Amino acid sequence: MQAPINKTENIQFLPFNDIEAFEKNMNEEVAAVIIEGIQGVGGVQIPSTPFLKKIEELCKKYQSVLILDEVQSGYGRSGKFFAHQYSGVKADLITVAKGMGNGFPIAGVLISPEFKAVHGMLGTTFGGNHLACAAGIAVIDVIKDENLLSNSENIGNYLMTELKKVSGVKEIRGLGLMIGVELEIPCAGVRNSLLDDHKIFTGSSSDKNTMRILPALNITKEEADLFLKAFKSVMSKMLVK
Repeated sequence: MQAPINKTENIQFLPFNDIEAFEKNMNEEVAAVIIEGIQGVGGVQIPSTPFLKKIEELCKKYQSVLILDEVQSGYGRSGKFFAHQYSGVKADLITVAKGMGNGFPIAGVLISPEFKAVHGMLGTTFGGNHLACAAGIAVIDVIKDENLLSNSENIGNYLMTELKKVSGVKEIRGLGLMIGVELEIPCAGVRNSLLDDHKIFTGSSSDKNTMRILPALNITKEEADLFLKAFKSVMSKMLVK
């Protein structure tokens, strides 16, 4: 899906994790740089620390706004509150949603103090909705009280370690509980079998061989083992075919 502006000369898409290409195309005419903390639908691709550092450096040099899209990778999904925290960079704007309300519709944007608030800068229809804000506060309380950042990191590492052992798995990419499983075969049949035979729903991506694993942050090791058992069973049947 693309907004009309993305099809004009006002937007330029660059190769992921390609520092040379970024340096070549960065200049004082660039208003902003937008990058995901972890690419989601793109196949769970993780921006390297040197890549993010270079983006931060050149954004400061050319006074461009650095925007981190943490809609999918934020709110503890990666094992840190925001995925870009692994690289130690600081964004000017951070977009958030999805996990922010644990299913309740809510989204937001974190804005650097460098941007001075003035009357008329922001206009929304449902901005500051009281019920949504209550849901958002409850989510943060649960994340803190149940140590879900730590759980995300620990169970995520366990899942990735075990998934690497499964026959037919080409590569595992991820941080915390945002995991991409690249298979040696198209993942559609595997996803369908997991859903139909085991009642386990997994995500897809733009790469037909990569499925996304994004369980709830409070997933237990026992629940992770149930998934692993089902996944191994499905893969063994698929590879026979």
